[in-house]
Amino acid sequence: MEQAYKDIAPRLRGLRDALDLTVEELAAKTGVDAPLIRTYEAGTTEIPVGFLMKVAQCCHVDLTVLISGIEPHLRGHSLVRRGEGLSVERRKDYDYKSLAYRFSGSKMEPFLITVPPKEPSEMTQVAHSGQEFIHVQEGRLELRLGEEVLELAPGDSLYFDSQTPHALRGLDGKQAVFLDVIL
Repeated sequence: MEQAYKDIAPRLRGLRDALDLTVEELAAKTGVDAPLIRTYEAGTTEIPVGFLMKVAQCCHVDLTVLISGIEPHLRGHSLVRRGEGLSVERRKDYDYKSLAYRFSGSKMEPFLITVPPKEPSEMTQVAHSGQEFIHVQEGRLELRLGEEVLELAPGDSLYFDSQTPHALRGLDGKQAVFLDVIL
């Protein structure tokens, strides 16, 4: 499976070029080092959703455009039925479905995320700007938040600062499914 960041990288580079921004100017706007942005644009590493949200905000484009290349067009509301949603293969170990991909000008990014079971040694912590709200729908979820290990069951929710390194895994040998809203 080809990694989504390889598809996102040329859109990121193309947006920067279309706005006539240098890598250094985009770095100043997003607070991300220019060498790291060059790596993202080269398509050689995963691009954190927090960075993409910063780019979308400072460049006045929808995150959906960067992630999928699809221009959202709905403004009044966007209904996504069960089992629908735009699959976003951001990370090889999680299944993301964007739930607001058709809504233009969204202020948050809601995802339905499925996380498989895995060994603790296989967990990879990420951190990005913003805040996150998680509400578990199925299975049990382990969330490592910095040094703290939290276990969430269906109906449990957690709101946290996304700059805190975090990693996820399904427990009990089963996947966990949760709503994740990123601001």
